[in-house]
Amino acid sequence: MYRVLVSDNLSPIGLKLLEDHPEIDLVYEPEIHKDPSALKEALATADGVVIRSGTKLTEDVLSGQKRLKVVARAGVGVDNVDLVAATRQGIVVSNTPDGNTLSTAEQTIAMMMGLCRNIGPASQSMREGRWDRKLFTGTQLAGKTVGVIGLGRIGLAVARRCNGLEMNVLGYDPFLSEDRAAEQKIELYRDIDELLVKCDLVTVHTPLTDETRGLINSERLKKMKKGVRLVNCARGGIIDEEALLEGLESGQVGGAALDVYVTEKAGANDKLASYPNVLCTPHLGASTEEAQEQVAVEAAEIVCNFLTRNEIRSAVNMVPISGKELEAAKAYLDLAYRLGLMLAQLAGSEGIKGAELQYRGEVTSQPVKLITSAFTSGLLSAALDDTVSIVNSDVTAKDRGIAISQTSTSETGAFATMIAATVRTDQREITAGGTTFGNDFLRLVKLNDYQLDAYLDGLMLIYRHKDVPGLIGAIGTTFGKHQVNISHMALGREKNEPGGEAVAVLNLDNAPSEEALQEVQSHPDVTGVQLVNLPPAKAPLPWLGL
Repeated sequence: MYRVLVSDNLSPIGLKLLEDHPEIDLVYEPEIHKDPSALKEALATADGVVIRSGTKLTEDVLSGQKRLKVVARAGVGVDNVDLVAATRQGIVVSNTPDGNTLSTAEQTIAMMMGLCRNIGPASQSMREGRWDRKLFTGTQLAGKTVGVIGLGRIGLAVARRCNGLEMNVLGYDPFLSEDRAAEQKIELYRDIDELLVKCDLVTVHTPLTDETRGLINSERLKKMKKGVRLVNCARGGIIDEEALLEGLESGQVGGAALDVYVTEKAGANDKLASYPNVLCTPHLGASTEEAQEQVAVEAAEIVCNFLTRNEIRSAVNMVPISGKELEAAKAYLDLAYRLGLMLAQLAGSEGIKGAELQYRGEVTSQPVKLITSAFTSGLLSAALDDTVSIVNSDVTAKDRGIAISQTSTSETGAFATMIAATVRTDQREITAGGTTFGNDFLRLVKLNDYQLDAYLDGLMLIYRHKDVPGLIGAIGTTFGKHQVNISHMALGREKNEPGGEAVAVLNLDNAPSEEALQEVQSHPDVTGVQLVNLPPAKAPLPWLGL
C-alpha cells in the first residue's frame, strides 16, 4: 500500500479515485497545510501528496523527506513548491496543465464579449432601476481583428473560439510552427509590434517572466489603433497597469477586460475597476466546477500511476536519475543547455521549426535522450516560463510543432567528446558545437562553418567580419573607449588562410552600451554583430539546483 496525503480541499471525484484504488491508502487532511510543522510530520509517512495553492512545500518542509516520492499539484502554478529542494530530495513534482484550459479560454471569450457589449455596466444600470439602452451601444466581434499573444494550450483554444466567432485571428508566438498556425487558421507573426498595430482587440496568454512583464507597455499602446480593447486572463503584470490607466484616460485604449492583476486582493484594483469601460473579475479563469474536477482527477491519476506503474506525467522538475548518474552527466547536460540558450538567442524572432543534435565520442555513453531534453529546455526557456525542464521540454516542443531529433556515434573526431546542434528556422540553419575540458570547462568549438575555441559562459559578443589586418585592434580600442573589458577572445576563419570571411567571439566582463555596439557594427569590415547572454561559468542548472 502507498500512502497518499491530500493536504488541501479537493473535489470529491478526485478523492474517490484515490480512495477506491486498491494500492492507495488515502489520508485526507485539508486543513493540515495551515500548520507547517504538522504538514512536515505528515509528509514523513507519505509516499505521495496532492496539493492545491494552500499548501506551501518550502525547503524546510521538504528537508529530510526520505519517503516522499511525488507531489501532484491540482492546478498549473507550482510557485508554492520549492522545486530545487524537491529535486534535491529526489521528489518528482507534477502539475495538471490541461485541467483549466477550456475554462480559461471560455473566460477570455466571455470577457471579450462582455467588454464589447457593455454587459457589466448595462447590468448594473438595470440593477439600479434605469433603462439606458442608447448609452450602452456596443460593437460586434465578427469581422474584428484579434491579436492572440502566446499560442500555448490556452492561446490556441482562444484562437479556435475566435475563429468560430468569425474574427480575423492574428497570433504571436516565437515557437509555434507556421504549419501548425496555418492548421489553426491563425495568421502568424514573429514581430509582436508588427501584429499589434493591426488589432482591434488584443488578448494575452503568455506566462509571466522577465521577458513578458510589461509586454504591453505605454510605448506599444501608443502605436496601436485608437480605441483598441485589451483582455488579460493570463497573469497580472503582462499588461503594464499604469500604462493601461494612461491609455484609458487619454482614450487611446477603448476598454479592458481583466481577470488577473499585479496585486490580487480586495481594494487593490479599485482605480481600474472604476472605469466604465473596464470589466474586472477576481481571477475566475479556472473557477468552474468542471475545471476543479478535472484538475483533481488529473492530480489523483498522476500520483496513482507514478506510485503503482512508475509512470511520470506532467513533471516540472526532472526525471528520476541516481546521484551517481547525475554527477557523471552533469557537464554534458550543462553543455547542451547552454547550446540551446545560445541558439535561441542567435535565432532571435525567427520561427524555430526544429533542431538536430549530433553526439560524438565519450558523451554517447551518457543518457543522450536526457541531454537532448536539456538542450531543448535551453532552446525554449527564453520564450517560455521557467518550468520548462528536462522532463517537460520534449512535450512542450512537440506542442509547438518543433521537431527535435538526435544521432550518435561513439567514434571520436577532433575532440574526445562533441555535441553539435543545428537549429532550423523559417529563414536558415544555425549550427553550434561544444565540448568539455574536464568536468568544469565548457567550450564553443564550432559556429556554423567556423572552427574556434570560445568560453561558453557569461556575456558573449559574436561578430562576423572580413579577415583583414587592424580589425581586432579597432574593436579593442572601441571597447576600451567605452569601458568594456574583454576577458577572452576566439577567432575562426572560413578558410585556413587570411583575407576571407571570419567570426570572432568576445567574452565580456560587462555589457556594452548601445553606442558601443553601434560603433562596432558600423566598422566597414564588420558584417554582423549579436550579443548572447549565458549563465556564468559553473552556474547551477535551473532544474537541478546543483
